[in-house]
Amino acid sequence: MNLVIVESPAKAKTIEGFLGKDFTVKSSFGHVRDLAKKGTSIDVENNFEPNYQILPDKKDVIKELKKLSKQASTVWLATDEDREGEAISWHLAEALSLKEENTKRIVFNEITKPAILKAIENPRKINQKLVNAQQARRVLDRLVGFELSPVLWRKVRPSLSAGRVQSVAVRLIVEREQEIENFTPTAYFKTVATFLNDKNKAFSAEYEQRLNSQEQANALLQACTNKTFTIQSLEKKPAKRTPSAPFTTSTLQQEASRKLGFSVSRTMGVAQRLYESGKITYMRTDSVNLSDTAVDGAQNYITNTFGSEYSNPKKYSTKSKGAQEAHEAIRPVYLNQPTIDAEIDQQKLYELIFKRTIASQMAEAKLERTTAKISAPGVEKNFVAKGEMIQFEGFLKVYIESTDDEQEEQKGMLPALTNGQDLSYKNITSTQRFTNYPARFTEASLVKKLEEKGIGRPSTYAPTISTIQKRGYVVKESREGNQRAYSQLTLENAQISTKELTENTGATSNKLFPTDIGTVVNGFLVKNFENILDYNFTANVEKQFDDIAQGALEWQKMIDSFYTPFHKTVEDTLENAEAARGEKLLGQDPKTGKNVYVKIGKYGPIVQMGEVEDEEKPKFASITGELTLKTITLEQALKLLDYPKHIGRYKDESVDAAVGRFGPYVKWNKKFFSIKDPYHIDQLTISQAIEIIEIKLEEDKNKNIASFEEVDPAIYVLNGRFGPYIKQGKKNYKIPKDKDPKALSLEDCQTIIKEAPAKKRRKKK
Repeated sequence: MNLVIVESPAKAKTIEGFLGKDFTVKSSFGHVRDLAKKGTSIDVENNFEPNYQILPDKKDVIKELKKLSKQASTVWLATDEDREGEAISWHLAEALSLKEENTKRIVFNEITKPAILKAIENPRKINQKLVNAQQARRVLDRLVGFELSPVLWRKVRPSLSAGRVQSVAVRLIVEREQEIENFTPTAYFKTVATFLNDKNKAFSAEYEQRLNSQEQANALLQACTNKTFTIQSLEKKPAKRTPSAPFTTSTLQQEASRKLGFSVSRTMGVAQRLYESGKITYMRTDSVNLSDTAVDGAQNYITNTFGSEYSNPKKYSTKSKGAQEAHEAIRPVYLNQPTIDAEIDQQKLYELIFKRTIASQMAEAKLERTTAKISAPGVEKNFVAKGEMIQFEGFLKVYIESTDDEQEEQKGMLPALTNGQDLSYKNITSTQRFTNYPARFTEASLVKKLEEKGIGRPSTYAPTISTIQKRGYVVKESREGNQRAYSQLTLENAQISTKELTENTGATSNKLFPTDIGTVVNGFLVKNFENILDYNFTANVEKQFDDIAQGALEWQKMIDSFYTPFHKTVEDTLENAEAARGEKLLGQDPKTGKNVYVKIGKYGPIVQMGEVEDEEKPKFASITGELTLKTITLEQALKLLDYPKHIGRYKDESVDAAVGRFGPYVKWNKKFFSIKDPYHIDQLTISQAIEIIEIKLEEDKNKNIASFEEVDPAIYVLNGRFGPYIKQGKKNYKIPKDKDPKALSLEDCQTIIKEAPAKKRRKKK
């Protein structure tokens, strides 16, 4: 009997169908061992020896795999082909006490029968260099997190944590926000004319100089009044557009964000399912290379679908900083399948990957670009019209890459024009515009920036971005903009009119903002741990991991060169550094004359009125919503200090409104009820508060199908998002389809709980 071990059940199921009855395929459900949770679990004095333990939820998995491995003549370790996958194979070999002579390591880039059989024919041993590179990353990150976090607890606030790559990602977001705060917009006037040719066809042209004031804009329109314009030069140039390379992990994350609106973690989850079901090649890669088979498959599809003139087979080379293992790019396994039958997210992502792959092997698009310069007597500069005509679609027939640049110039078609031709104008408009501050990061553009700086690797982008949000250092939000006034001058029918208009500016959708705690922690780390937060230093650490993977560097030596100066900095900082609370004096309370501060408290940003040393204790209030330590005003702070506020009574119990760390709420009968739209704490009446209470009580009532408080108060039958379920303490259990939730007795519930299969949770990479 042959035992094949993979990481995921979905992968196991797909592979089992390709191998005969002599092969048993089982899943390890991800990592089976990790550094023990107690202490650092790294013996710093003994050459950084790690102390690995079998994960608590994997003991049954290991027990089953051990039993099967003893019965097997050969154990095939078929985990993913990157460093993380290599490490899982090594941990399995260690945990199962596998013998080298009957253990074989196989890798494949796609889950297809030919690829699996080819892998079986070409086994190898576990690559210890790759394992060591992964060990180095894990050990270094544990040391940084374990030593930095207590510094933050002492110097900023309890329960904080820091990470080597995550903290650098937060720094990027904080510094971008600081750029935006320090940005002063400059006003200018953009002038656009609508011209008419001799056949009365309209087209637009822009004045080639931006004007600095309304006076200059008015003077230009005066000079244009009653003038006949002439095409001074007409230039037509052939141009071409080349297709983008096939997808890497980061470019897939960026395009899926721009085209499909997927978060980075959603993209990777969907891609994982596509890979495990045999639809696409491995989804963690920084290579843009395609195999000869893939190039041939794409060429056949293009020739048969569009014609041979659309085909242009080519190879792409990887340019990303510190590119890792030589995988293929992300591509469909079968290049004759434009669509698949799967859940909607998988369909969308698959079609995106298919189109990008096919387009990469197609001919360039051929264009004709036209530039017309238009002048008039007495008008100092030219108006310039640009147009573009597609002569041959090429790859554009299949795919157009999106861009993060919201201001990208769109070139339209121009009507028939000739050199020296006279034109009349329909109108000329000069509109006040403003220079833009740098764009905030989206998840996708942050991935792009991390990749550009050589920080992290394909497997780290998604967990890094998820972690900084979970830790509360960064939030992903859409925010409303502010109204801004601007002027617009229009010349029409020989008359100049002026309008004062308003526009919404600064509105954002799903952008990353640093929180107060993220900003304060970043400031503290940059000041005291400059190396750790340095972009080049972090990128160099990644390069050293690559060197370890190549066998050019010993992993313990690399850790030692990092740890010795780092540990000294930690000790110095604990002893000498000032605490960082982001404290700021806003002013004095007009009623009491007491100082009003904002700062980071135990549970987040707070307002404090009064001094800690005073006999009378200071008053505190949480800062919530879009208010931050930087933006909050004295007036807003005093408003927050008005709470908790008594609103009235309901059923002989006091009703109070308050603001807590999770936002505004109503307190009644020792219970808490969140205040959400359309209600607002500032205008809350007793009748509105009662509505909030009654709505929540009704929801809770409908949620509870059955309870057994007299016999077993820990068991409930509840309604949930995905239907009825049984709850016992903190654990939830599915109700079998043949059971009526409303008819369940306590004995029925206990039986379902007893017979429920043990949950096997996959550890995310």
